[in-house]
Amino acid sequence: MADYQSEAQMEAGLLARLIGLGYAPVTLPDSAALHANLRLQLGIQNNITLSDTEFARVLNHLDKGNVFDRAKTLRGRMHLARDDGTSAYLQFLNCDEWCRNQYQVATQVTVEGHHKTRYDITLLINGLPLVQIELKRRGVELREAFNQINRYQRHSYWADAGLFQYVQLFVISNGVNTKYYANNRDQDFKQTFYWATEDNTLITQIDAFADVFLEKCHMSKMVAKYIVLHESDKVLMVLRPYQYYAVEAIDARVKAGRKNGYIWHTTGSGKTLTSFKAAQLLIENPKVDKVVFVVDRADLDYQTTKEFNHFSEGSVDGTDNTKALVGQLGSGRKLIVTTIQKLNTAIARHEAALEAVKDQRVVFIFDECHRSQFGETHKRIVQFFSRAQLFGFTGTPIFAENAVGKQTTKDLFAECLHKYVITDAIADENVLRFSVEYWGRLKRKDGSLIDEDVPAINVKEFFENPDRIEGVVDWIIANHDRKTHGKQFSAMLCVSSVDALITYYEAFKRKREAGQHHLRVATIFTYAANEEDPDADGLIGDPDLNVADLPVNVHKRDKLESFVADYNAMYQTKETVKDGTGFYTYYNHLSQRLKNRDRKDAQDKDRLDILLVVNMFLTGFDAKKVNTLYVDKNLRYHGLIQAFSRTNRILGQLKSQGNVVCFRNLKPNTDQAITLFSNKEAIETILLAPYEDYLDQFNAAVAALRDIAPTPGAVDDLKSEVDQLAFVRAFRDLIRLRNVLTSFTEFDPKALDLDAQTFEDYKSKYLDIHDKAKTDKPTDAASIIDEVDFELELIQRDEINVAYILALLAAAMEEADSLDPKIRDASKAKRKMIDDLLGSEKQLRSKRELIEKFIEQHMPRLGKGQDVQAAFSDFWSAERLAAIEQVCAAEQIDPAAFRAMIEQYHFSGKRPLQGEIVDALSVKPKILERKSVVERIVGKLLGLVSTFDDGMGAV
Repeated sequence: MADYQSEAQMEAGLLARLIGLGYAPVTLPDSAALHANLRLQLGIQNNITLSDTEFARVLNHLDKGNVFDRAKTLRGRMHLARDDGTSAYLQFLNCDEWCRNQYQVATQVTVEGHHKTRYDITLLINGLPLVQIELKRRGVELREAFNQINRYQRHSYWADAGLFQYVQLFVISNGVNTKYYANNRDQDFKQTFYWATEDNTLITQIDAFADVFLEKCHMSKMVAKYIVLHESDKVLMVLRPYQYYAVEAIDARVKAGRKNGYIWHTTGSGKTLTSFKAAQLLIENPKVDKVVFVVDRADLDYQTTKEFNHFSEGSVDGTDNTKALVGQLGSGRKLIVTTIQKLNTAIARHEAALEAVKDQRVVFIFDECHRSQFGETHKRIVQFFSRAQLFGFTGTPIFAENAVGKQTTKDLFAECLHKYVITDAIADENVLRFSVEYWGRLKRKDGSLIDEDVPAINVKEFFENPDRIEGVVDWIIANHDRKTHGKQFSAMLCVSSVDALITYYEAFKRKREAGQHHLRVATIFTYAANEEDPDADGLIGDPDLNVADLPVNVHKRDKLESFVADYNAMYQTKETVKDGTGFYTYYNHLSQRLKNRDRKDAQDKDRLDILLVVNMFLTGFDAKKVNTLYVDKNLRYHGLIQAFSRTNRILGQLKSQGNVVCFRNLKPNTDQAITLFSNKEAIETILLAPYEDYLDQFNAAVAALRDIAPTPGAVDDLKSEVDQLAFVRAFRDLIRLRNVLTSFTEFDPKALDLDAQTFEDYKSKYLDIHDKAKTDKPTDAASIIDEVDFELELIQRDEINVAYILALLAAAMEEADSLDPKIRDASKAKRKMIDDLLGSEKQLRSKRELIEKFIEQHMPRLGKGQDVQAAFSDFWSAERLAAIEQVCAAEQIDPAAFRAMIEQYHFSGKRPLQGEIVDALSVKPKILERKSVVERIVGKLLGLVSTFDDGMGAV
């Protein structure tokens, strides 16, 4: 007997537990039973008996739209025209009294899609499957359950009226680790969450998780209240436990009285989503007259505005017109989103117009309340609004140690209602650790270090010296690709003053024009006259984007205008910073340019490599594709943590840490800030270990790999899936560590116990197993490798593309007939390299057969000196056309329409719609067959793009 709990035993145990929690067991062996049960449960919930034709209308109503559309349908009501001519309104989910629903649990629900699939445990509310639980036996990676759900989404959730597209939450568990996440097809495994107690103690065991999270009322409350329908991206999001406790605490505080409070949630933990959900709940409270969500103008970007306006039309006024805010406050509008700047002006200048709202119950929610100006606003609000209640959100509270003035966050907001510090977030894998490097310390001629804090030293003159800045720029040019994985991520460079920024920008521009780099650099700064030195206290100032009223430094304004002209030339835009409106628009466009790199349809032509700033963007700005911060300014306390935290948003395996490169000695300040905002033991948790530690770990991983397969050839002898899986996991550990190692500036491949060629050979075998395991099987045969995540993004090299292969081919062909034996040997080496690359590079494997066909059948016919690239281009175009015609013939789809779909996909990155494909088919499939036919054609289209268009380079 196995010495571990099997998956079947775990399922049986969890089923018994759920029945004990009050779920009624139901057997649903097929779709007919699922539909019959839905009909019965909806009848019970709505106190109605549905006839056959009435239920058919209900099913038709439910079977519309994608997951996001169905989430809206779930929360709405259906107007049902009954057979007898009367009307009824059906409720699918009681969101207001969430405990008053019908709860059931089923196991092994079977649905026939592309393949027959059986789901482990399904929780149904009112007959609709709203929570899906996938289990793996103990010892199996949790990620495999995540991958299995993704496979179900491709293969079967859409089948049989698509009822499983109503799933709101997924739960995955291997017994010892249990996580949950919203039904969002595009999210990464790192966007799955553990549940926790209020003090952030994780609840990982399946039984304990079931008792707390899957308890009927809590589960339905999470579905009804704590799933956010993100209108901008059309996806579902669910709150993490610390977000849930924060919102609950604010809600309870408002219900209990008028005491203030603040939430300390570390930077990068999703404070804006938490405050958004808090605002949603508070406006449902009949005792609250208004909820005012207050942000800095710099943070009221397009995305925030769009999301709040979707939730409450007209709640956000993005203009600088204070009268609009005054009008909103005086109207019946319950939710208002405004900026700190406009709120200050409204209270100061429009007192009479606000008389009607003065004594109303107004709840203010401040985002990023660590900023200094909130103290002044706080004072004015309390003096003006007699029944104001204030809540603040901050990742870095103001304590006595880091206070600029006398007031701390506690002075302004009283009690901390919930705390989630950076060590909690790193432990939960909700943010990344930092890799911090220190370069360019101030030294005497004898090599000894100078104390930068000694007043007698003119540190500013030294640090802003153009020669020194040029050296820093050279360092960045030399190392930027390493830090950003070949420009797959963006970076920010923060400097000490506008004067230094101008020197930096002009150095980058001069070197770009000289052909020394191809980095895309953009910048923004305010050009006020008589600026104070922003480096004076090491804290980040509050960026003021309303430059229209500032005294103007003409020289700096002209400089910025010329830099924006460079930006316009680079991206074919028409930005201007000649007035406050244009400045704000440019700021927003920069913000969106960085944020849009997160999107699937992001184009490389829109890429921004380095954003050069003084203070702007260093607080409150989030972009997952920013992974590096270059620092050439003094930073301390909350300013340091805020700036560093621009780099540590979670995004896949490739982004293993946030990179911070300091060109000043900030180590004491870093240690001090980490201690202040967590504890003295936190430094090792928050910062990556030294380079040498990862080198030792890598070499140990090499030894473990060789224990399984001493040579790459030995991988072929691993016949059982158990042995192959062991190799996959061992090699994956190796590439994870290599990914971290290569980001260190001191990385030296010679120090590794695995030479480059052997690594490539092992990688080829790894990809062989991947290709074999990931090919869709026509049967339901289970494979233990099927659901393993191979993390191929860690081994893809974008510079190794078809153009690279052709250059090698051309060189090999030219050298093959040389009289010099060494040159002929070099030609043979290039041909071997081509063979190796075709086997080991992920992006080339789909093209391998065609490239080999060109080499074998067309290369021998090329004359001496003939252009290899031109010949290949002709060959490739012919093969592409033939492949498209083959798909069109097989699917009976109009060739012109199909080619147009491919072109549109290249342009927008969006798959063709079902209607477009059906319209292009000469033989229209039956209604029930359409989805599978469309999916098959889309798969072939994406396959053609992957083979013939992606990873080509400049061919």
